[in-house]
Amino acid sequence: MVIDCRDPAALAAFYADLIGVPIVWQEEDWVVIATNDRSSGIAFQLAPDHQPPQWPDPDHQQQLHLDIMVDDIEVAEPQVLELGARRLSRGKRVYADPQGHTFCLIRRPEWAAPVGDKRG
Repeated sequence: MVIDCRDPAALAAFYADLIGVPIVWQEEDWVVIATNDRSSGIAFQLAPDHQPPQWPDPDHQQQLHLDIMVDDIEVAEPQVLELGARRLSRGKRVYADPQGHTFCLIRRPEWAAPVGDKRG
C-alpha cells in the first residue's frame, strides 16, 4: 500500500508511532514503515499537490481509509489525538491523520492476536 502525501517523513512517523512499527526505508520522497526490512508495509510517497479528503463531503471523497485495530478505544483515542490526529466524528470513531487522510479506530476482535503481539 502506498499513501500519497505532502510530507512523507512526517506522515510515516505518525503511523509508525500509531501502529508500533519502525521506519525501515527513507528517502526524501519515499518512506516505508514495516515490521522489518524484509516484509511488506505501508509506503508514503511525496505528492506535493495532494488534496486530502473532506470527510464526509462527497465532493472530496476518501481515496482510502485505514482501520487501526486497538484493544481499548477509550485508551487509544487520547493517544491518537496526542500524536496529531483529529477526530472527525463523534459516534463512528473516524479521525484524520496530520495530513488529512481518514482512519478509524476499531476494537480488536477476540480471534485476533492482542495488539503488540508479534507472534501473529
